[in-house]
Amino acid sequence: MIDAKARTGKTEPVYPTPVLQEILERADSRMLTGFSRVEKRGVLPCKFGAGGTCCHVCNMGPCQIVEGVEGLEGICGASGATVAARNFARMVAGGTSAHSEHGKHVAEVFAHVVNNQEISFEVRDKRKLKVLAQEFGLDPEQDEPALLQELAKTSLKMFDLHTQEGCLSRRAPKPTFERWEKHGIVPQSINKEVVELIHRTTIGVDQDYKNLLLGAAKCSLADGWGGSMLATELQDLLLGTPDPIKAVVNVGPKVVRKDMVNVAIHGHDPLLADVLIRMSKDPEVLARAAQVGAKGVNLLGVCCTGNEVLMRYGLPVAASFVHQEAAIATGALEAMVVDVQCIIQNITRIASFYHTEIITTTDISKIEGATHISFRPEQGEQIAKEILFRAIDRFALRDKNKINIPAKSLEIVAGFSHETIMYVLGGRFRASYRPLNDNIVNGKIRGLAAIVGCDNFRSNADLHVEIAKELIANDVLVLTTGCSAVRMAMEGLLSPEAASMAGSGLREVLEAIGCPPVLHMGSCVDNSRILIAATEMVNTGAPWKEIAQIPAVGAAPEWMSEKAIAIGMYFVASGVQVVFSEPFPVQGSKKAYKFLTEEIEDYFGASWKTATTSSQFVNMMMDRINFGRKGVGIDQPRPRILFDMSMRRTLDQNRYISPFHGLGCFGPHLKYTQVKQSA
Repeated sequence: MIDAKARTGKTEPVYPTPVLQEILERADSRMLTGFSRVEKRGVLPCKFGAGGTCCHVCNMGPCQIVEGVEGLEGICGASGATVAARNFARMVAGGTSAHSEHGKHVAEVFAHVVNNQEISFEVRDKRKLKVLAQEFGLDPEQDEPALLQELAKTSLKMFDLHTQEGCLSRRAPKPTFERWEKHGIVPQSINKEVVELIHRTTIGVDQDYKNLLLGAAKCSLADGWGGSMLATELQDLLLGTPDPIKAVVNVGPKVVRKDMVNVAIHGHDPLLADVLIRMSKDPEVLARAAQVGAKGVNLLGVCCTGNEVLMRYGLPVAASFVHQEAAIATGALEAMVVDVQCIIQNITRIASFYHTEIITTTDISKIEGATHISFRPEQGEQIAKEILFRAIDRFALRDKNKINIPAKSLEIVAGFSHETIMYVLGGRFRASYRPLNDNIVNGKIRGLAAIVGCDNFRSNADLHVEIAKELIANDVLVLTTGCSAVRMAMEGLLSPEAASMAGSGLREVLEAIGCPPVLHMGSCVDNSRILIAATEMVNTGAPWKEIAQIPAVGAAPEWMSEKAIAIGMYFVASGVQVVFSEPFPVQGSKKAYKFLTEEIEDYFGASWKTATTSSQFVNMMMDRINFGRKGVGIDQPRPRILFDMSMRRTLDQNRYISPFHGLGCFGPHLKYTQVKQSA
């Protein structure tokens, strides 16, 4: 993280983006934001807490551990490595529980839909249904009603404490799965893994730091190949699988409308957002808006709910995590409707300076000072109308003197599901990852980098953008999700025109297919799309036989949530090296830190790394990509091969064809498996 005072010599907050600077500097000086509190508290957090060596799991502490100093262990004798591993594991359990509770909620709604209950949703993407059924081990050829019933039951069973191998981990490449079997970390029930890990980290239970960290890996796999993956797949069935779509981002006149009722949708669960979008076009709602002098209702996204509605409906996105206060401080929001995760308590205090109403919608996530309207899917349309009517009624309360909307909107392209990437690369009739693999092998694309995760009030540099620009210039194709995606969208990196920033090889590929150099793949839970894409790259046929061999790397430059730690852990356990910003939660223990950053490579073929500056991030990420290329023998330039007639005949006799060749637009929505066709 960057020390603002060291960078600028100023003591007041330094904002990472011009939009934040413009809005917050003009806001009421009495209004404290996250940036103000960082300045008051100091940029650097407590060293014991940040390094993971403060133990508070019993009433003998809290104990602050100094590793290697006799007498400064925990009162129970717990070492710094044990305490750091325990705290790290609890973060993984917390992050896994967040994503998995999200997945469970979607599974419950899916079950209600399947059981023909009166509910505001339907199964929209039936083309994906058979693919997902096959992944669950169901018969995809049975009648659709029976198939939906089985899929609903199987989805909910993934959370059953007695389920064995209840996750989707067998979707992973066989060598990757065999690594998990070897080390005894194949996840079972999602809820079982979370409960077990919390138990293991209780005082007097698991006190071997390596065993604790492997337990954290097992739990994280129940997230990436379980709760998150299930949430993504079922949301695609209910709401539609994303396709590339044009949209507008950043706080500006095309996103926050002066002439319309503005309602921000914030959080991570897109189900209510879907109903709000539909009801915002309802004649009764439009008539009510006209009565107060508004041209209609304008919905805009914040955080990961924003990403969900962006990639499916092209709804504008105004804010990432650190921009949520600034969105309210435009003075033009009538309501901010929130569901779960990454919603800061301070938004009610910010809203008190304006006419904005904060509306919470889930019973497990209330905020003091907010209005609570509990969302029930079976009453979705009625509840959505109630929320929109409340927002419309506040339109007349706007103070025109407080409105501050910067002219900063940008057009982007978002919505790259893993199925869409197959279609974009391979075309309608040959949807495939083979063109991506081929262009990595021939060196036009050096490799892949996933830049994901949160942004952070403690960071005053736009690390996501700085890192992405340098990687793109080095012919690295960037994938992004979450608040990282919003930040890069705000800088124009999600526009096809941004291909001009790329190196010559990557630029040639991007211009041929009309893609931006950074592919928006969705919200936090949609990191599972990246796992599936990596798996398809292996299954398509390439020099790499498992995920760990792909020239790919991940990074979370400004992480702040436990969810980010869970995501990082399941990427490492799946074979993808990740680079996280410092301070890192186990740095107070040399043993635990060495295990995660070095020794864990022997288990999974990947490890964690840490960095502070964009240069450090890029160097580590490029080193990993080059390491991957060298490992599969594609680090040297390859001479062009000119085919003669006999070679062409051989090619025709041994070509590989998708089994769905000729199915038109169905192609990208079906799992691609190579089938060798004889002459």
